[in-house]
Amino acid sequence: MGCPLPLSLRYDQEVMSHPSTSLDHPHLLPIQTMYLAHFGLNEPPFRITPHTEFFFSGANRGATLDALLYAITHDEGIVKISGEVGSGKTMLCRVLMERLPKTVAIVYLANPSLSRDDILYAIADELNLKLAEGMRSSSVIRALQDHLIQLYAEGKRIVILVDEAHAMPAETLEEIRLLSNLESNQHKLLQLVLFGQPELNEILARANMRQLKERITHNFLLEPLVRDDVAQYLEFRLRAAGYKGPNVFSPQSTRLISDASLGLTRRINILADKTLLACFSDNTHQITAKHVRTAIKDCEFSDAIISTSRPIRLLQPLWILGIAFLLTASIYLVVKPTNEAPPAPLASPLTPPQQESTQPEAQPPVQVASEQLPHQPTASGTPLVESALLAGKQWLATTPTNHWFIQLFAIEARKPEQVEAFLREAKDAGLDMAKTRAYLSDLSGRMRYGIVYGDYENQAEAKKAIAQLPASIQSRHPFVRPIKQLR
Repeated sequence: MGCPLPLSLRYDQEVMSHPSTSLDHPHLLPIQTMYLAHFGLNEPPFRITPHTEFFFSGANRGATLDALLYAITHDEGIVKISGEVGSGKTMLCRVLMERLPKTVAIVYLANPSLSRDDILYAIADELNLKLAEGMRSSSVIRALQDHLIQLYAEGKRIVILVDEAHAMPAETLEEIRLLSNLESNQHKLLQLVLFGQPELNEILARANMRQLKERITHNFLLEPLVRDDVAQYLEFRLRAAGYKGPNVFSPQSTRLISDASLGLTRRINILADKTLLACFSDNTHQITAKHVRTAIKDCEFSDAIISTSRPIRLLQPLWILGIAFLLTASIYLVVKPTNEAPPAPLASPLTPPQQESTQPEAQPPVQVASEQLPHQPTASGTPLVESALLAGKQWLATTPTNHWFIQLFAIEARKPEQVEAFLREAKDAGLDMAKTRAYLSDLSGRMRYGIVYGDYENQAEAKKAIAQLPASIQSRHPFVRPIKQLR
């Protein structure tokens, strides 16, 4: 018996053997068209090329994006994002480019092999600065500085996004460091963001790279997805592609995909796509372990070990420093009422609501910030959310600016039921709800809820208090923030 055909060839062969599937020339009917029609999809849900409409904001991706946006528009240090091959760095970069305000001019450097001189010309070209050939590096830098000063005077902020930074020659990385020194009388003229694999961290650990490393003020790590995240990711991508039926991935199939992919989104996409094809071949709409095993056999993933010995949900201190800026913008906060609705049965924050609430719509929170925010979703039917939102205004109005708090949870504002479920879970776990508050933020153009806890005079006191939180809350890796970042 010969080797089995790859999935795509077997499906093409199947289409060829069923001429009744098309009126005129059935053998010309694209297999992808049949695949999409079978599941009622508008487009392929698991493409490996970045498609920003399919950006998954779960597993801290959305929080990382918010923190990046804040760091780029409000800070002047170098930002670094590292992650394994296929962890979603390029997707994050593309979404970041879309979400940055129009006042930011973007220089995207995708070629990691640029020499020290070539990168200067590449940046100049992206900024529409015409340079004469053969100019000395010092002259190019001077021309760049003059052009950046002009752009800064026009209200433009320049950000250079360096993809595959781990593959850049050391001398090119050093040139990038020198570019970060360009400044006006009071401000840096450009912002640098480095995207790279974990090897970038090893390069920056070298003695000759210490000057560049010292200038990195925000360090983000894209962790692989855990099993619950994988389940959310699969369903999110399907529905983003137009699927409207019940979840097609069984718990066992999700577990197999999670284990085989090691939580890397590119591998998840490849496996999920092949799994859907296998399901289509069986003329069924429910994906089973058999379909996933067929897809796994059809893949040849690298056996390289993920370069981390930590639990994949562990957040590093520098990550915490970066995430400390997330959800910072105009904030809505208000006072806790005396009556609180009885708790409903415990629900996971990851589980969508089964039905809409029929409770009357609550009044919107009082606006604290001076700027008018976009339309905010109501917390109707979510009494704990409303109570936590109300608890915030008094706290924000009376707490000194130099105090600290603990960030517990953050999620898109269109999901108040999941915030409600988190608060119910926290209450049942024994969290002191009198110290638990909520706010809404529209940083990055999308409203998001934030759940915070406590009020501490200094950072050390806040960090110490994390150890006193219920174990289920500690497992979510809460982190500390200064209250001034909410004002």
